[in-house]
Amino acid sequence: MSTAPACPQCSLENTYADGALWICADCGHEWTAAEGGGEALVVRDSNGNVLAGGDTVTVIKDLKVKGSSIPLKQGTVIRNIRLVDDDAEHIEGNSDKIKGLVLKTCFLKKA
Repeated sequence: MSTAPACPQCSLENTYADGALWICADCGHEWTAAEGGGEALVVRDSNGNVLAGGDTVTVIKDLKVKGSSIPLKQGTVIRNIRLVDDDAEHIEGNSDKIKGLVLKTCFLKKA
C-alpha cells in the first residue's frame, strides 16, 4: 500500500515525491506537503473519542511515573492537555501533584 497522497488538482493517486515536492504523473501538478492539505493528525482516547488541545482527560489505570515516587491513580484528572506534534499516541499535561507529564492516550478517557 502506497503512502503517496492523491493529487489535490485531479485527485488521481499516481503521484511521487521529488525532493520536497509531490508531483502528479497524470496532470503534472506540483505541490508541497503543506499545500496538499494532507491528512490532519487525529488523536483518540482509549474509547475512540477524538481529543483536542485544551480538553480534560481522566486516567483509567494506576500508572507509575518515571522520575517520581508518586503514582498517578485511576481517576486522576488531567486538565488543559496539549497534543504532541506528529504523534497521535501521546499528550502532554499536568496533574495536581505532578507537572510536565507525557502520557499515552491508551490510558486516558475524555472527561
